Formats: sequence, structure tokens, C-alpha cells
Amino acid sequence: MKLTWLDIRAAADKRAVLEEAVHQRVDGIVSDTLADLADLPPTVKKIFFPHGKELAELPDDLGAADVVIVDPREHGTSAELSAVYPGVEFGRFVEIVDARTLEDACQSARTEEWSLLLFRDPTKIPLEIVIAAAAGAEGSLITVAGDVEEAEIIFGVLEHGSDGVMMAPKAVGDATALKQASAVVTQPLDLVELTVVATEHVGMGERACVDTCSHFREDEGILVGSHSKGMILCVSETHPLPYMPTRPFRVNAGAIHSYTLSRDGRTHYLSELKSGSKVMAVDVKGQTRIVTVGRVKIESRPLISIDAKSDDGRAVNLILQDDWHVRVLGPGGAVLNSTELKPGDRVLGYLPAEDRHVGYPINEFCLEK
Repeated sequence: MKLTWLDIRAAADKRAVLEEAVHQRVDGIVSDTLADLADLPPTVKKIFFPHGKELAELPDDLGAADVVIVDPREHGTSAELSAVYPGVEFGRFVEIVDARTLEDACQSARTEEWSLLLFRDPTKIPLEIVIAAAAGAEGSLITVAGDVEEAEIIFGVLEHGSDGVMMAPKAVGDATALKQASAVVTQPLDLVELTVVATEHVGMGERACVDTCSHFREDEGILVGSHSKGMILCVSETHPLPYMPTRPFRVNAGAIHSYTLSRDGRTHYLSELKSGSKVMAVDVKGQTRIVTVGRVKIESRPLISIDAKSDDGRAVNLILQDDWHVRVLGPGGAVLNSTELKPGDRVLGYLPAEDRHVGYPINEFCLEK
């Protein structure tokens, strides 16, 4: 989870914004008025940022502030201030507009406990440079974002992204959206071994190839199933085939009615995926990441149905294109051709505990067969 700081300095309705921010467990509230921070709960970091208030000197009493962000040109260095205000964490604000200020940002990233960075140009290359310069440093980089869309980009720069984002909310709801955008680290899944009990050629139907904007690893694919409570790990086309080149961005995923997983534990039908959709990539150890769909190819093909069971008797079904080159993953990353599967073979799968309503997990009675 990335850090989320909400900048309320210019908020029109601070009370409503603060209520939402606390409810959503935003990590920090940023203000240039110490009184705004006084009554915040201990679950929220209180950040005093007096930039632009023309304070030649900091107040003698920093009140409840946990972190104070300063400009060394106005207030002195963090080391000097820490000696005057013991027990308060200090960070450095850097506005990046040219090569000199970019070097200031890199130096701050290497040495400061907190670095608050404002990039004036829309390119993210300067942020990439600062992130690279900070590799191995113990401090945290917080980057100013204009909106939630920019925050999502900042979180993903150089794969690692900034440690956090500071954003000024324009309306109630922005704090919720920012917190959701910060959840870029997905949780691992507990995959299980399933035993194939039957396969059947079921005739023609439409299947979906999910072409993503990412390069899958050889032990990675997406989870697909006819029922929301049972899925099988379909491998990407990273493994060589005799008659075509590999397509490491693609998973030949299954019939269009099938479920697959996306962010926040939600399911989507393969038929509703489109350019820009998000799906969850999963490897044989259960490690996950969210990838973006570039396109979905839906075409009529012969189909094969695969029935499997977990060791505790739960049934799983997957309907795939009926062709040898369409594959699933087995224990240890074994690549298994779907048309060669037979009773007794073991495949990897996932057994969600919840039923689904419009893709969201919900605890209610639901019979799928």
C-alpha cells in the first residue's frame, strides 16, 4: 500500500474532507494551519506544511504536528531544525523546474527522512531519475499529484513508483478515490491442486483471448472458471509452439461466459473485458499483480470442457478452446496441453470463498452448476 497524503490547505469544506479522510484511513493530513491538525486521531499522520504562508520563522510550538515539511531556503535544514524541535520529524520540499532543482531533489531523496516533490513539467522522466537516485535510501518520497489519475501514474513509475502521493481534494469523494488508487500492491492467493475428473468436447462457441499490455512470465497466467467459486490457472503464451511465434502478452483464457479475477477481489466475465480493463496475473506460487488489457479477441472455436475437484470435494469447471496449444498450469509450473488432460491429472486452481453479485464478493446463498 502506497502512502496517501491529503492536502487540505485550500479545501472549501475542510470538515467534510477530514471526515471522509479519517473514515478512509488516509495516511496523512497536510495543512499550513496547526489548528487543523489538533483534533485528528492518532491513526492519521499530521503534516504541517507552511510553504507559501510567508513564515520567516516556524512557530515556537509546532503543536500536534508529526512531520513538518520545510524549504531550507526559508526555514533552515532538517538537521538544524531537529536540534531546535526534538521529537518532530522534518522533511524537505523541492519544486523541480530545471536541472539544478532536479539535483536538489535527488540529494533530498538520498538524505532526507521525507522528501515532498512538486514537478512542474508533465513528463515523469524527472521522477524516474529521482526514484533511481533514491535506490537503497531509507527516506520516503512523496510526490504532488493534481488528481487521482495522475496519482495512479505516479504510483507506477519505474514499477516501484513514488512511496506516496500528496493530493489536494477538489470535492468530497476524492479521498476515497485516492485511497483506492494507492492499493497497487496485490495480495497473494492460496492456490490449490485440483484433480481432473473428466473432459468433454462440447462443440462450437466463442472464446476470448485476453491480450494485455504486460509481458507474462513463463509460470504466470490468469485464473479462469465457469463458476465464481472455482478457477483454473490458464498459462500465458510464453512457451514455444511449433507453428507460431510466442505471444507473451496473451492468455487464451476460455469461453466468454467465464469468470476471471481483477483488483479488489472482484470478478469479471471474459466477455465484458475491453481495452483498459484490469485483470489479475497470477503465478504458480500465488503471487499476483494487476495488468492492463490491451484488447480482447473473441472468435468462434471448438470448445473443450474440463471438470476438476479439490481434495475436499469442491467442483471446478473450465471451458477452453479445443486445441492442443491452449494450456493450463500444473504443480511446479508444469505446462499442460488442454486436449491431453485426463482423469487423475493435477492442475493448479483457486477456490474463492464468497459468492458474487455483479462481480463483488458477497456472503449469500448462490448455487452454480
